[in-house]
Amino acid sequence: MTIYPQIRSLRLIIFLLCSFFSLSVLAHGVDDSTRAFLESNISVEFIPFLYIGAKHMVTGYDHLLFLIGVIFFLYKSKDILLYVSMFTLGHSITLLWGVLADIQVNAYLIDAIIGLSVVYKGFDNLGGFKHIFGKAPDAKLMVLIFGLFHGFGLATKLQEFQLPEEGLLTNLIAFNIGVELGQFIALTFVLLIISYWRHHASFIRFSTLTNTALMSAGFMLIGFQLTGYFTA
Repeated sequence: MTIYPQIRSLRLIIFLLCSFFSLSVLAHGVDDSTRAFLESNISVEFIPFLYIGAKHMVTGYDHLLFLIGVIFFLYKSKDILLYVSMFTLGHSITLLWGVLADIQVNAYLIDAIIGLSVVYKGFDNLGGFKHIFGKAPDAKLMVLIFGLFHGFGLATKLQEFQLPEEGLLTNLIAFNIGVELGQFIALTFVLLIISYWRHHASFIRFSTLTNTALMSAGFMLIGFQLTGYFTA
């Protein structure tokens, strides 16, 4: 009987890793219909940009993997709200700043840093920093800093389409709000799964497997992006 929680944990980890590979083409990617809209748009389109932002976050596995790590051991609603707000503040600043100021950043390197953020959070959740160095970095500050890099990741994708100046700020605000909505929807499902598992004896095994998988996914993302950088 005791084997079933382990099997369920393993199945979930396998599902997460399979999702990682299946979404690798979509993350930071843009489908044909969205690409056509962005390339042809010349005015304020609040609702479409809201939708694009939400869809981008839901399919943006790198952002979601980092956030899963961030909230994994947060039990209080106020703590979850605080950490997610720090991340939101970070990526909102660099998303708007990056596009409006036309700050050019290499997309491969930014995405590699985003992969590093996933590795960091998994390693931190496993107690790696305290075990090796005796002290972990300030978690809130790290979430804010990596949030800044995640925002540049979003900005680099939008910059590919050379959006027109007319209505740009409004469209960016709509996109950013959409990102927050997509983030909220995705994290709601994640929290339901984690909250369910916290009531079971297998949670410690589940947490170890999950955060090990986060680190593995982060390393794969780093390798994938650095390969793209050196071969592009």
